[in-house]
Amino acid sequence: MDSNVTMVSGDIFSCPSSHSMAHCISADCRLGKGIALTFKMKFGGVPEIRSQHCRPGEVAVLRRGERFIYALVTKQKYSDRPTYDTLRRSLHALKEHCVAHDVKHLAMPRIGCGLDRLSWDRVLAMIRSEFKDTSVKVEIYSL
Repeated sequence: MDSNVTMVSGDIFSCPSSHSMAHCISADCRLGKGIALTFKMKFGGVPEIRSQHCRPGEVAVLRRGERFIYALVTKQKYSDRPTYDTLRRSLHALKEHCVAHDVKHLAMPRIGCGLDRLSWDRVLAMIRSEFKDTSVKVEIYSL
């Protein structure tokens, strides 16, 4: 496994407060189920996310203290399924923001693989590929 992408057993919300965090949402900003609901309850920001008018393949960004909370927009409506292409484009936008803003540590769950049912092997390969030439340390949490 690449040295900058590691798997962590545990609750993502127990990651250090110095870590930025990322998860997936739909462009309609419902955040009504799964880990997106927990992100909404812990960090709020739905009006901030909506005001960014992100489309699938983009990333909405919240600033919370010294960290960023990234919402990867991977589908139009909450009831849709994401595609590998929209996830890949969102991951690219995420990487670009992390690099531009000197993010050192990024925590995320196994994105796209819970309610969205994408293949974890394919998603992990995309994350590794996207972050391989960066100094961002990516920690992927699973319970």
